[in-house]
Amino acid sequence: MQPEDQPDAGPDVVRRPVRGGCRTVWRWVRWVLVAYLSAMVILMFLEESLIFFPIRYPSGNWEAVGLDYEDAWFEAADGTRLHGWYVPHDDPTAVVLFCHGNAGNLSHRAELLRILHDRVGASVLIFDYRGYGRSDGKPNEPGVLADARAARAWLARRAGVGETQIVMMGRSLGAAVAVDLAVEDGARALVLESTFTSVPDVAAHYYPWLPVRYLMRTRLDSAAKIGRYHGPLLQSHGDADTILPIEYGRRLFEAANQPKRFITLSGCDHNDPQPFEYFDELKSFFEEL
Repeated sequence: MQPEDQPDAGPDVVRRPVRGGCRTVWRWVRWVLVAYLSAMVILMFLEESLIFFPIRYPSGNWEAVGLDYEDAWFEAADGTRLHGWYVPHDDPTAVVLFCHGNAGNLSHRAELLRILHDRVGASVLIFDYRGYGRSDGKPNEPGVLADARAARAWLARRAGVGETQIVMMGRSLGAAVAVDLAVEDGARALVLESTFTSVPDVAAHYYPWLPVRYLMRTRLDSAAKIGRYHGPLLQSHGDADTILPIEYGRRLFEAANQPKRFITLSGCDHNDPQPFEYFDELKSFFEEL
């Protein structure tokens, strides 16, 4: 029974909390939307710094004790001055341009160069993308692709071979660079290590709550390109890779044409060195070319 001194209290009491509750909910929704949009803008602004992690000279292993190399200096098409190390072999199984991953600089790969020379028997040029090591500039997708083309041109002149006779070899992000050059310009063979389908695919793995596939400028979309490559392919990936899970490598491999071979590195994480057995397989692959 309605109290006589509050004849209209019931309806008013019901309506006011509802209106206040709606305002509170909308206030929280508004703040969530602002935070979400702000996060998108910040990540878009910082995109390249979240992809490329260069370490500048003199940080690194620049002594490279025991490695017999030549300093290589050359320029990209836009005039950016670049640096590399060339390790020649008297009777090479292959002439290789190696594109390293997104972190560090070439000096951190000195032991790899030694293995490729001594165990695999290859002549190898490794170079630093713009902004890495002793190379000038700041890295971005068009820039690193231009850098790799300039490096390949230098290697062809120095080794006395045609550019299409060079084996393109890359690891992680560098493998996407190698795919682009092999697809667009041709290559003697393609060697890919611990790589991915595309940068937006990887970003979606790490930021599933953002529409990164539609917002990213950097693509490095190897999966969309590799079907236009028709040369020999050797691909490897660790089955314990916690940075780029092996599924990314397998999906890229499935998109590639024959002849191709996939090597699973048992128990290897992303930054683990490849076992010596892998390099024996790599040597056989080069000799068969």
